[in-house]
Amino acid sequence: MVTGGAGYVGSVVAAHLVEAGHDVVVLDDLSTGHRDAVPEKAEFVRGRVQDAAGHLDASFDAVLHFAASSLVGESVTHPGKYWHNNVGGSLALLDALRTHGIDRFVFSSTAAVYGAPEVSPIPEDAPSAPTNPYGASKAAVDQLIASYCAAYGLRAVSLRYFNVAGAYGRYGERHTTETHLIPLALQVPHGTRGSVALYGTDYPTPDGTCVRDYIHVADLADAHLLALDATAEGGAATGHLVCNLGNGTGFSVRDVVDAVRAVTGCAVPTHEAPRRAGDPPVLVASADRARELLGWRPSRTSLEDIVADAWSFLREGEAGR
Repeated sequence: MVTGGAGYVGSVVAAHLVEAGHDVVVLDDLSTGHRDAVPEKAEFVRGRVQDAAGHLDASFDAVLHFAASSLVGESVTHPGKYWHNNVGGSLALLDALRTHGIDRFVFSSTAAVYGAPEVSPIPEDAPSAPTNPYGASKAAVDQLIASYCAAYGLRAVSLRYFNVAGAYGRYGERHTTETHLIPLALQVPHGTRGSVALYGTDYPTPDGTCVRDYIHVADLADAHLLALDATAEGGAATGHLVCNLGNGTGFSVRDVVDAVRAVTGCAVPTHEAPRRAGDPPVLVASADRARELLGWRPSRTSLEDIVADAWSFLREGEAGR
């Protein structure tokens, strides 16, 4: 089962699972996902993750969990939604696994659990110090998973990733409320935005703008399949395994804008804006553990390639839906 499999990352992972020969059931309430993003060969069940017990049975081998509320700003103004959906939903799902004797679990976590760490690249043993309820809710679920692994023999992998971007064929990023830099920047050549805001240009970075780690969504999907393998008998995940995912290379906001210009041939105007509260200058992942224990190697590490796939989806994917 793939919860949240009609969303951006969930749909790409579901597609990879189908291509690898797995029988896939997607559970999604379509509150933010899209029915046409569910792979054709996957079974679709419309429902809430809190009700997963009614859709699971002992025939399932594993669950990959993507269903969550994920807007940082909204989590600050409506924290209850994030505790109910992310923590309450995950608790109900884990109890459903116990009910049906399913002992393999892969969780879509986030680098937001680290907050604004002092070390870069960030290792998995960096302190958990989230700066918003979204990150706090994901950190709480990681703790929840660890306790279920210790008490009930669950084998689980939490994958903490940074800025996911790009597209995989007809599966790509389309949020009602878009907050991610690459799709926002692509809205300029697409004709739906006039310019890109640079929130702070005086950071202690090479060009004064924030630096972030970008990972291609297809590389991310590869990691989830490797994590699923790790939860099998004899795999690396004998209990709760936490792995960061990232390129290990940082790109600044200006780097992203330049990549969009190069890919689209559009000027992409920018305008300076005040710093956003809580934005660290640099966030880059150390993915050594994923390489060593999962055997994961990202292969789509060029920023321009990531942008090009997102641009193709925006131009061609929407026309084909």
